[in-house]
Amino acid sequence: MRMSQIKLFLSIFCVTFFIIPFFANEVPDVERFVVVLDAGHGGKDPGNIGNGYKEKDIALSIILKVGKELEDQGVDVIYTRKTDVFIPLKRRTQIANEAKADLFVSVHCNAHSSQASGTETFVLGLRRSDDNLEIAKRENSVIYLEDDYEVTYNGFDPNSPESYIGLALMQEEYLNQSILLADFIQKKFTNELSRKNRGVKQDVFLVLREAVMPSVLIETGFLTNNQEGAFLNSGNGQNKMSAAISKAIINYSKNINLSTLESINETEGNIEATPVASSIYDGIIFKVQVAAGSKKVETKSYNFKGLQNINRVKEGKLFKYYLGETSDYLKIQNLHQEAISSGYSSSYIVAFKDGRKITVNEALKSKLN
Repeated sequence: MRMSQIKLFLSIFCVTFFIIPFFANEVPDVERFVVVLDAGHGGKDPGNIGNGYKEKDIALSIILKVGKELEDQGVDVIYTRKTDVFIPLKRRTQIANEAKADLFVSVHCNAHSSQASGTETFVLGLRRSDDNLEIAKRENSVIYLEDDYEVTYNGFDPNSPESYIGLALMQEEYLNQSILLADFIQKKFTNELSRKNRGVKQDVFLVLREAVMPSVLIETGFLTNNQEGAFLNSGNGQNKMSAAISKAIINYSKNINLSTLESINETEGNIEATPVASSIYDGIIFKVQVAAGSKKVETKSYNFKGLQNINRVKEGKLFKYYLGETSDYLKIQNLHQEAISSGYSSSYIVAFKDGRKITVNEALKSKLN
């Protein structure tokens, strides 16, 4: 056999016994994770121009960097804008809805008449404070640049507090996931970049209102603050902020498909009511939520760190996983401790009345009525 024939035989052998089996046994790609990235403002809407810096340019630079980092991690990224163009607020969430995205993330820069500083991340919800209202009014005022905004937004007036008071929360089923992402983002800013933490907050932002997926609006800092504005306008600052945001999104994507959701009180400073002597609450069902996600998981103990009696419930597009079901608050506290001991440190107690989820505070106060 000639040398050339030997080489050909060896090549065929390698392909048959090494390369083909490799591809034959390769695990198919799982469902792709899709993120829509939204750079606030743009085009004829510059956003705030604190210290002469343009919010629209800084937001776009950060978003493009976040997108590149996510794409490198295998995430599918869609942009509401990649250049300096004006995009109506409603169109931004339409892009996300049409893409059936898993996340919608909008990036902005803050402003204030003082030297206020720090980062804060918002989820959609009813107004909590006058300070939040001023931020929401500023971010929502862009609708004045849109044609027929009265019709598009059903008479919504960004400068009228009444417009905010009566607005129902439209993203309730995604609120926990939005808060989880927002919390990841704020912790990255605080722990890795030492930025001042202004917290996770709720308010009515039109850009989030119609998104049918978890969504957040990030205020990356104050351009009106001399040091923070310069930081955000610098390449180094934008690199650091984008890296923190992309890491938070990756952490979220890895946790959400069977993750514990951290319990975050609906009202800042909310103190859980102390139960009265009897621990039985008639008409109330308590459960411990240990996990939630878009994937359907069998409720076997081996999937839940040995926990028994896990119940799966489909709520909207998500599967919620609950431990236990009782009207006895002391029993549910014991189950909660069992969940924590099993490794679900972020599990939390939830309450239901007549099949409707209510706050634990409402449940505990029901005996006082």
